[in-house]
Amino acid sequence: MAAEFLVMLYEYSLFYIAVIAVCFIITVAVVLGWFGFDVPVILRSSDETESLTAVSERKMVQVTNPFALEMDSRAGTVTEGVSLQPYCLEDCVLSCFWGCGVQALQAALQSHQHGLRLRLRLRTPELFQEALELSYLHHQSFNIHKEEKEEYFTQMPPDLGVTDFGLLPRDRYPLVAVLTLAYPETRDNYNIVASVTVLHVPDDKYRLSARILFQYLLTAQGNLYDLKPLFMSADNSNLSGTTEPSISTQGAEPQPERPGEKGEESDSEGEWPDTQGRDCVVCQNAPINRVLLPCRHACVCNGCMCHFQHCPICRAFVLESFALANQPARDEEDLTED
Repeated sequence: MAAEFLVMLYEYSLFYIAVIAVCFIITVAVVLGWFGFDVPVILRSSDETESLTAVSERKMVQVTNPFALEMDSRAGTVTEGVSLQPYCLEDCVLSCFWGCGVQALQAALQSHQHGLRLRLRLRTPELFQEALELSYLHHQSFNIHKEEKEEYFTQMPPDLGVTDFGLLPRDRYPLVAVLTLAYPETRDNYNIVASVTVLHVPDDKYRLSARILFQYLLTAQGNLYDLKPLFMSADNSNLSGTTEPSISTQGAEPQPERPGEKGEESDSEGEWPDTQGRDCVVCQNAPINRVLLPCRHACVCNGCMCHFQHCPICRAFVLESFALANQPARDEEDLTED
């Protein structure tokens, strides 16, 4: 009799423990879902999503960027040289500095940012060369005609006997390409006066494929912006592939960055006309027009922007967003009609 009672008590205990565990799991899931954590909760209704905190929009202004630079996809090595293809809205000068010192480049960019006199602003090839204080192994210049589409070949002279720039970490960049406007009368027409591109070129010690490491835009007011690419979903092309000079956008209140460091977010993202016709990854109906920060994914339309707080591509938390182009806020109305 006592044994039967103990068996019955044991069975009831397992039942109650299972019931309590299930109730606990459901309660935790509901609470986490209510406060917006990333858990799949089916109890969250569409009305509740409207109460989510709206993602703030970064204020942007448009400026014209007269420079663009692209490296040839068949880029060679330090000994073989590389081909660069600049695109300029005005006549400009392409200055190539092989083996440019890291510290010297940072000091030059700092002199542009913190120079109190206009003489210290890096507006011309001569001023940039002077700011580097000869801390480079070879210098080569090319005159670029307006809207000319031609590749320019640059190479380290063989008689220098340089086949590599040492082991990591290095104190020299393989190649730094600087684009500046050629004539004084055109410099007053643009807010951006120079483009600085740091490139990696393979050598005997470091065989990583050739690529652009950093791109900086220098303004006439002494500001420096870290130019970063925008990204789209795998179904669409990468926006960073656009090479033509175009209208760029900058923050309304730009904060200068420290040279040599990548800023929290580029204030020089481009306005991309080729995004027209690309569908939003959420509704698959309206064109893409929003860039999410800090992940820089361009993947949603204006109407879908207010319905989530995480990037639909990488699931990163969205802190800010900005528009690629000024469009009427009618995406949501189109969805309703459909």
